[in-house]
Amino acid sequence: MFKKEKIKDLHYSISGVISADELQAAADEILAEYGKKAKMPGFRPGHIPLSILRQKYNASAMSDAIDKLMNQDLNKYIADKKIRLAGTPKADLAGWEIGKDAEYSLEFDILPTLPAIDLEKYTITKKTTKLDESEVERAIENIRQNRSTAEKQSDDYVAQNGDTAVIDFTGYIGDNAFDGGTAKKHHLVLGSGAFIPGFEDQVVGHKAGDEFDVNVKFPSDYHAANLAGKDARFAVKVHEVRKHILPELNDELAKSVGQESVEKLREHIRGILNEQYEEAAKRDMRNELLDILADKIKLDLPETLVDQEYNMAKQEYDRTSKNGNAEKWDDKKERKDAERRVKLGLILAEWGTQNKVEVTRDDLQHAIWAEAARYPDPKQVFEFYNKNQNALAMLRGMIFERKALDAMLAHVKTKDKAVKPEELFQQANGTK
Repeated sequence: MFKKEKIKDLHYSISGVISADELQAAADEILAEYGKKAKMPGFRPGHIPLSILRQKYNASAMSDAIDKLMNQDLNKYIADKKIRLAGTPKADLAGWEIGKDAEYSLEFDILPTLPAIDLEKYTITKKTTKLDESEVERAIENIRQNRSTAEKQSDDYVAQNGDTAVIDFTGYIGDNAFDGGTAKKHHLVLGSGAFIPGFEDQVVGHKAGDEFDVNVKFPSDYHAANLAGKDARFAVKVHEVRKHILPELNDELAKSVGQESVEKLREHIRGILNEQYEEAAKRDMRNELLDILADKIKLDLPETLVDQEYNMAKQEYDRTSKNGNAEKWDDKKERKDAERRVKLGLILAEWGTQNKVEVTRDDLQHAIWAEAARYPDPKQVFEFYNKNQNALAMLRGMIFERKALDAMLAHVKTKDKAVKPEELFQQANGTK
């Protein structure tokens, strides 16, 4: 058992000793298990003498025995103290030799006790908005655009925004063509913003057979560092121009998207938009509640968890900064952000557990389906989660935190604030 302990806030340092006889007895039990499966010349499995097993496997068995006995002592200690570990303890066995008592020390952080949170004393803003029928009509126009047919125009037709230009192009920096800047018969929707700013504007006004140069400047934050901020020239040839012909707005169009009539289609779109408004408002409420919890709730934080969070952020920064144009690492800010994430994670985990928040199988399946819908091949997403239990556990944790936060929202007071739809989405997305 432990003979010394030093406790400072959430950090524990304890030391104990395992007698040589106790350690060898535990190692012999492990060796007996080894012997049931071990194969050695001249012996049947399960009939190898202990003395022979000790000669070959004693060091390995001793290591396992120390782990087993230390864990037994630790488990009893944390049960008696009614504490919970915040991470894997760091063990030190410096100076121990086989045949001697094993003196060891363990250092670890524990999870803090969550103070009582009176959510009803907090008031957060619920932003509301009135459905604008122009949004419904815009959605209908998008449906028509998505079901439009691109018809090839005559050679004297001049390309306009909204048309598709079928082009060849080669990009140059100075007199040298650059990698990735060449394509043949590329279908470019003019006005879509798919290309570098200014490129599509210079294609507008041309017709089939035209050959010309497009001069643009790559954005300073362009993903390819070797091109960022540089002037470029593209040699362009137009093969053909296609005009998008929109289908008529009628019941047949409505039926093509699963609705009985144009009016039913409008009702369906109104329902979707209202759901989007509700979700945008709820995202903003969640963010406001998180700010309150981070600011108002006092909670000691295990340094082990803060260090882990900080180190993960630093590793991600190092990985992404290799592509260039990364913002300078602000050590103080990142440490503070790591503390905030740990604090909120602990609050949501503890409050959610106390209030019996659960992640169901349906919750997981819905989240995986929602993510899979964003990819061309949904099957890859399902296979990823089937094979990667750590990723599935992370997804489960994210869902748990979201459900805990939503459960908290049911206890706070709210005040309505009418806003325009665009303001609602800007605030929900964290933009101004």
